[in-house]
Amino acid sequence: MWNEFKKFALKGNVIDLAVGVVIGAAFGKIVSSLVDDIIIPLVGLLMGGINFTNLIVKVGGAEVKYGLFIQNVVDFLIVAFSIFIVVRMINKYFKKKEKETQPAPVVDKNVELLTEIRDLLKHNQS
Repeated sequence: MWNEFKKFALKGNVIDLAVGVVIGAAFGKIVSSLVDDIIIPLVGLLMGGINFTNLIVKVGGAEVKYGLFIQNVVDFLIVAFSIFIVVRMINKYFKKKEKETQPAPVVDKNVELLTEIRDLLKHNQS
């Protein structure tokens, strides 16, 4: 069982996943700071100085902290958009690389001759 676990834990996919999780967590902290420290204060300022973290509704003995919810929604949208942009750039890069590595299509002799005949006929008609 120990050997099986070592094979599983040391596979490239598991290590790649672990690196992705660590980088994702660090990226999440950066985006959270961007939202908490820059975007939310600016949005609050534009809306008349509202501080979203202090928006609370008291229902009986419970506090509904909807300001924190708004802040978390904005945080999620920025993280999702940032990841979308990164994935889009990576996909464009790989598509470009794929096009560069594809060999030129081989043209059949018959198709080439027919193309030449078509071009000659067009030239003679004009």
